[in-house]
Amino acid sequence: MLILMMLLISLGRLLSYEFPHTLSNFTPLGAIALFGGAYFTDKWKAYLVVLATLFLSDIFINYLYTSKLILWYSGAIWVYVPFLVMVFIGSFIKKASVVNVTLSSVIAVCFHWLVTDLPWFYGDRYPHTLGGYGQSLVAALIPFECNMLFGDIVFCAILFGGFELAKSKYTALRSKRELAL
Repeated sequence: MLILMMLLISLGRLLSYEFPHTLSNFTPLGAIALFGGAYFTDKWKAYLVVLATLFLSDIFINYLYTSKLILWYSGAIWVYVPFLVMVFIGSFIKKASVVNVTLSSVIAVCFHWLVTDLPWFYGDRYPHTLGGYGQSLVAALIPFECNMLFGDIVFCAILFGGFELAKSKYTALRSKRELAL
């Protein structure tokens, strides 16, 4: 059930392709990572689903942009690592609540922002100095990271809210600890 929900919502990544100027970085990937970290008992499954979703959707989206099959790109590791950290952040969500999920989303987006906007990823666009890093961070804040935070919150509401609702209706989805209460 968890994997199915995560795979279905991953199609939302196409929104940022269809509307690149208004929805850049408005994707479900951060929410998928947080959700997987929070709910998978075997955390390796959460990491695997996030990596597979990111890798496969990258191939598809890169093909849409370039008409070429690109399996890996030079900065991919610096994009993938923050999403793996997001799974780790999600593992600290012990009870899904608006406050816990929102706080986790903010922390995850801040980490993503600080890692993916290092100036050397952009060639000579920004000086490779602390000042260049600041310029890169400022340039990315409104068009990219705010959209990512908004996307995380929307898609987390769908994933966490949907799964909590499903658990209230279907006892098979509840953990042993929840059934004991």
